[in-house]
Amino acid sequence: MTAEPVTWVLLALFGLIGGVGITTVGAGGVLPTIGLFALTALTPAQVAGTAIVTHVATGTLGAAAYARSGQLREPATRRTAQLLAGTAVVGTPIGVLINSVVSERAFGLVLGVFVVLVAGLVWYRERRQPTAAPVHPSATRVVPLGLVVATASGIVGIGGPMLTVPLLVALGVPVLESLAAAQVQSIVIAGVGTVGYLLAGAVDWPLAVLVGIPELVGVLIGWKIARALPTRSLKYALIITLLALAPYLVLHG
Repeated sequence: MTAEPVTWVLLALFGLIGGVGITTVGAGGVLPTIGLFALTALTPAQVAGTAIVTHVATGTLGAAAYARSGQLREPATRRTAQLLAGTAVVGTPIGVLINSVVSERAFGLVLGVFVVLVAGLVWYRERRQPTAAPVHPSATRVVPLGLVVATASGIVGIGGPMLTVPLLVALGVPVLESLAAAQVQSIVIAGVGTVGYLLAGAVDWPLAVLVGIPELVGVLIGWKIARALPTRSLKYALIITLLALAPYLVLHG
């Protein structure tokens, strides 16, 4: 087997595992970006553009899944989701513009920092004791959170849940409701980001399909896991994986 098919298989695996992570712990969306950055010769804009395209479908499927299981029928969750989606319209183009002036070295550093941040947020969410009464934060908290996440997502080509979910949980939102609201945000981030990167000619469609189809399968698997099984082992495995990848991303740049 030549190196190229091996790369294809690895990219598909990054997509599959990333999809599982998206709907179980929220943080899996960074894995397709990592795979494209580490295993291909794409520019930072092409990495982000190709990765963010895949999140249009994963966000739509994830939102539909959580609507079916009832989380998006709750008024408080829908309100949070709408606020996050609205901020994505503003924040994502800013991130796309920032990406256009980022070198490969800087992109690797930024991605490495995000990976460590996400690992820390997932760990914090796992260690944090749930509040006695789950709450939904006010608009004054959700809007700044959404703007920061959407801008960061536009820079590195992620959908948003990897940062939004642990941040919402830290504010007292239940896990499944956080996952549901973040999927809606992801649709807007990915849609706006796709337009921006398409205008820049920075989307590799064959690679987007190669990563995106397994990612969709992973989203469905992750949704079932999130509703049926405890995910502590998966969370710790994700934390270890992200921390192990961070130094490589920084040096790879």
